[in-house]
Amino acid sequence: MMSSLHPWLSVVIPIKDERDNLVLLVDRLVALLESREETRTAPFEIFFIDDGSTDGSSLLLGRLAGQHQAVRIISFDRNYGKTAALDAGFKQARGERIVIMDGDLQNDVGDIATLLLYASQYDLVCGRRATRKDNLIRKISSRLANFIRNAVIHDGMHDTGCGFMLFRRHVIERLPLFEGMHRFFPALAMMYGFTVTEVPVCHHPRLHGRSKYGIRNRLMKGLLDMMAVRWMQRRRLRYRIRENAAGPAVPRAVAHPGSPT
Repeated sequence: MMSSLHPWLSVVIPIKDERDNLVLLVDRLVALLESREETRTAPFEIFFIDDGSTDGSSLLLGRLAGQHQAVRIISFDRNYGKTAALDAGFKQARGERIVIMDGDLQNDVGDIATLLLYASQYDLVCGRRATRKDNLIRKISSRLANFIRNAVIHDGMHDTGCGFMLFRRHVIERLPLFEGMHRFFPALAMMYGFTVTEVPVCHHPRLHGRSKYGIRNRLMKGLLDMMAVRWMQRRRLRYRIRENAAGPAVPRAVAHPGSPT
């Protein structure tokens, strides 16, 4: 039964064929969040978005939801991709702060506490994998992609491939989401005037399952998505309203309508 109290935190986790990781992930999340002082006065919620799994993840998630009141499940009828899964989770999440993370246990659940340390200062807190536990090819391709992205859209981020982030609610309510846009959350947030930072987080080797992303299925899509973001940056509306001495005062507009005040 869903609590009528507003959750202090929502955790949104897209998954695709992660059955062998789910029990440990849920146990760790529930243990961490139940130990937080905030949970004494407000609930938390954990959303799993099953993006067309075929390995039995959906059935296992159903059982875990029955065991843990905080666990919620959204199941797609087929695979739609990570941005779609995040969008579905964002639309259901009720927390003022929203964490996104991967379901493969490579993110360290304990680093939610690290992100929360910066939540009062920034609108978006992005994890940066301090020591990556991936193979050499993935590390090199990621560094190259980050270099190219920074040269084109100038977001200043070092690791946008890290899917471990904490948003304040007004950020996700403003961001335009299209397929593939999850890779550019920092640039999109900056474009609308939100404050963004990057903090070191742990990264663990994958123990079960396999990665859903590789060089082939990211390179061309990533380049096209990056150019779309650059187009949005160049074409975003910029204007200011001057004071009208002849009539009633008009509030001054910020450079980017919709920015936080």
